[in-house]
Amino acid sequence: IVISKPVTEHVPAQMDYRGLVLIAGGVTLSVFGFQQSTVWGWSNPGIGISIAAGLALIIIFYFVERNTESPLMKVHIFNNRAFFVENLVLGIAMLTFIPIFFFASEYAQIALGKTAQQAGLYLLYFFAGFVTASQIGGRILDKRGAKRPVVFGCTLAAVGFGLWASKVTQLDFSNQVAYVILAGFGMGLMLTPASTDAVNRASRLSYGEATGITQTVRNFAASLGLAILGTVLVDQMRSRVTTTLIGKGLSAKAAAAVATKISQSQGGSLGAIPHYVQLDFAYSIRTVFYAMAGVMAVAAIVAKIGLQPGVQEESEGA
Repeated sequence: IVISKPVTEHVPAQMDYRGLVLIAGGVTLSVFGFQQSTVWGWSNPGIGISIAAGLALIIIFYFVERNTESPLMKVHIFNNRAFFVENLVLGIAMLTFIPIFFFASEYAQIALGKTAQQAGLYLLYFFAGFVTASQIGGRILDKRGAKRPVVFGCTLAAVGFGLWASKVTQLDFSNQVAYVILAGFGMGLMLTPASTDAVNRASRLSYGEATGITQTVRNFAASLGLAILGTVLVDQMRSRVTTTLIGKGLSAKAAAAVATKISQSQGGSLGAIPHYVQLDFAYSIRTVFYAMAGVMAVAAIVAKIGLQPGVQEESEGA
């Protein structure tokens, strides 16, 4: 930056505290509702109220920002079809991208009995595919536009997650390596072109804001994905362990209590992990990985329908 001396244009503006409160409250409440559902249960009215209130605040935020002189977010930028579609694809994909690191790490420690350090090495296979494909995706973007790498990347990720899911219950990592790499390759192929092209949809004076919006969409979706998929994992684990313990002779009440404790524990807090817990966790994580495959398939369909082929010119009207 010192050598290139880029030109920076400063535009003074007042802080939009009203927008800040609305978006912060909306994101917090909606994620909190999903996250707490495993603790409070879906029958608790607080869950539905929290999620509904959070989504309502986000909707209100959109309409308030449209009529604010100096908005926190210039929401009219979403009138640009390519920017809107690519952020939609990124939002869908981020439901899996960040959560996969948590779930894969927990799977490695609980189901495979690995240490935290070994779990980190487990994730390196995902990044091996990701880093390689991100370079390829960027080159395809420059030459042919975003649609091809985004659609193909989402499809490969869906296939990779699906095949990965089919092997996790075997508790043998060697059978999973190729599919872990494939899932990472697909995510890398789509993520760089989608992110870069989304920002390029903005005019030169809106690059910073477009980047901020794109990052906000990605981070919110990642938090939401972790909360939702975490709920699925805990519910699956609790149900499977309860059934297993009842089969071992425990009463339904005692089995449910033990299952709840186990399902809300992390790898490091379980000590010596019984084989039945490893297997039940593997089956539970399989459901999560299949869900991730479905999410990426949806992202591929949205990109296929919504994105235009070819290299797109930078939008000057956003």
